[in-house]
Amino acid sequence: MKVPAALALTALLGLLWAAFASAQEAPLKGLGRFAGWRENALIGQGLVVGLAGSGDSSRSQVTRQALRNVYSRLGTSVSDEDISSRNAAVVLVIANLPASANVGDRISVTVSSAGDARSLAGGTLLMTPLMGPDGRPYALAQGPIVAGGDSFESQLNLRQRNYPTTARIEGGATIEAPVNAPLLDSGGEVRFLLYEPNFTTASRIAAAVNSAFGEGAASAVSADEVRIRYAADFASLTSFIAAIENLRVQPDRLPRVVVNERTGTVVAGGDVTISSVVVAQGDIRVTVVAENTASQPEFLSGSLSGVRSLVITNTRLDVDRGGNDTVATFPNTSVADLVQGLSAAHVDTRRIISILQAIRAAGALHAEIVVQ
Repeated sequence: MKVPAALALTALLGLLWAAFASAQEAPLKGLGRFAGWRENALIGQGLVVGLAGSGDSSRSQVTRQALRNVYSRLGTSVSDEDISSRNAAVVLVIANLPASANVGDRISVTVSSAGDARSLAGGTLLMTPLMGPDGRPYALAQGPIVAGGDSFESQLNLRQRNYPTTARIEGGATIEAPVNAPLLDSGGEVRFLLYEPNFTTASRIAAAVNSAFGEGAASAVSADEVRIRYAADFASLTSFIAAIENLRVQPDRLPRVVVNERTGTVVAGGDVTISSVVVAQGDIRVTVVAENTASQPEFLSGSLSGVRSLVITNTRLDVDRGGNDTVATFPNTSVADLVQGLSAAHVDTRRIISILQAIRAAGALHAEIVVQ
């Protein structure tokens, strides 16, 4: 049977639209996170040893006390007079504790000098407990550090690369207390929080959850929060969360134009529209050049007192009316078409940014401009 051309074209357009809509959809785990699932900051004070004379000076009382404490725990008693080298430095150690971690898991730490050390390169961090906001120790850090720079000084000559007073230990801390983020609240619900608040996207997420788990399973309570009731027919909360975060939703995209004046970059969605507008672009540059010349008198013989050279200043005024003066009319169009048209008229990127800002101020650009 021969398919009519019109019917075949309609079917083809339907397939293309379905493929386009599917490409615009995103899984929920890319749009937000569940309340309670977050990292926590850890901090501790430690001591780095093994420095080649680039550690804290003898003026640092904190370093001396830290060294005395270390020696005391090892059964050795020392005085301030016995601590005079610059091979140690007091540091602050920070790390991020994952939302879920078990005893024995390893995390990376950042070590930063807290005294007057010149460099931490080549040092070793001694055992340092890392505390959470509640004051409890959750991890223990220790090991050789890797500094991202170096510093050398000799005879008042200093050579430094990057910042040698901050270092890193990959996998340098061991988790000592298990952590498991609570996702289910007392009411038997989980809260999904959007990265970018949007009422339309929140409503679509609630509709997708209701379609998958039954009407009334989810409700959008605000632009950045969707409450989802735990379904008891799931074997575990883990499988329930996995089923939710893999649902696909088409997020609502805010009309936005992002411009970076430092690099001259303009980024905008192809659907950001502009009303009918006339753009007149041109500039005048005025340059003043000063030239100094000296008039030296010449004599055939002898000399005259009181005769001096004369310095004369001549100025030249140049006016450049610009070679990229442009007057263009654009009907209802998009930012992409506007930028292409201005580029074809040889208008540079920085002037395009100024034009976009002026169009936005005139009310013809229907999008938010974000200047970085």
